[in-house]
Amino acid sequence: MRVIRIGTRGSALALAQTGIVAEALERTGTRVEIVTVSTAGDRSSAPIAEIGIGVFTSAVRDAVADGTVDVAVHSYKDLPTAPDPRVSLAAVPPRADPRDALVARDGLTLGELPAGSRVGTGSPRRAAQLEALGLGLEIVPIRGNVDTRIRKVTEGELDAVVLARAGLDRIGRLDVQTEALDPIQMLPAPAQGALAVECRVDDVDTEHLLRSTLDDEATRAAVTAERTMLAALEAGCSAPVGALAEVVEDLAGDGTVVYRLSLRGVAAAGYGAGQAVELVRASAVGDLTGAERLGRSLAAELLELGAGVLSGPES
Repeated sequence: MRVIRIGTRGSALALAQTGIVAEALERTGTRVEIVTVSTAGDRSSAPIAEIGIGVFTSAVRDAVADGTVDVAVHSYKDLPTAPDPRVSLAAVPPRADPRDALVARDGLTLGELPAGSRVGTGSPRRAAQLEALGLGLEIVPIRGNVDTRIRKVTEGELDAVVLARAGLDRIGRLDVQTEALDPIQMLPAPAQGALAVECRVDDVDTEHLLRSTLDDEATRAAVTAERTMLAALEAGCSAPVGALAEVVEDLAGDGTVVYRLSLRGVAAAGYGAGQAVELVRASAVGDLTGAERLGRSLAAELLELGAGVLSGPES
């Protein structure tokens, strides 16, 4: 029997996410071997913007392309928006909760943190949206795995940190969350909470196995809309960007219920430019089969609202 070798980063979160994929494959009778791959992002403590694009994914993709492994499992939000012709996005499993989570001292919520509280995040997207709330918080840049970031709160170095709720859930640390942040307050990163499962572009047997076992049509449509919006905006600006697409019920002209895709997007003006942060927001609804078209349309609207002249590092 063939063994499917799955490549992944060696962090607790990456291994937990890979375990989700491995267990699903094993239920089909497939034998699985997990292979850890060291990435540039794992080896450096420098800010992500300084290391470069694909710092957590390029090495794993290389392992797929050269045959070291058969499959790669990524946090979808970490993938560059430009496609890699060597690999195929074989499956996008059902998405976990895409919201951001607050982990704060004394069980506090975001609104309960007093002005001047030190809040840690490594994401310009989160930092910009936190600043735009006008709560008088001090945003502190941080790096490190989930446990390291939580420890900065428990040891008193920071008053709070903001993390992806899905990550906390997947490593069994959801108990430390003091608030799940409403997307009205903070839109998540495009594809946050989703996994991307890739194989070699010419490995049709593995691609079929992954797609038939793991792929979720609604999740794939949602994250495609979000990342298409991000890709279109990157051509015009490098501002922090948040997006969230959801499948919603709508009424057709004849009164029947149909499912459509609702997409919200935000871009931050002024972040990192020595001026007050302003947010540019837009939303749109489209057909489930038109996810890319919806993403491009919303990006165009954001550009018309001023995203083309925004400044600041990428999310």
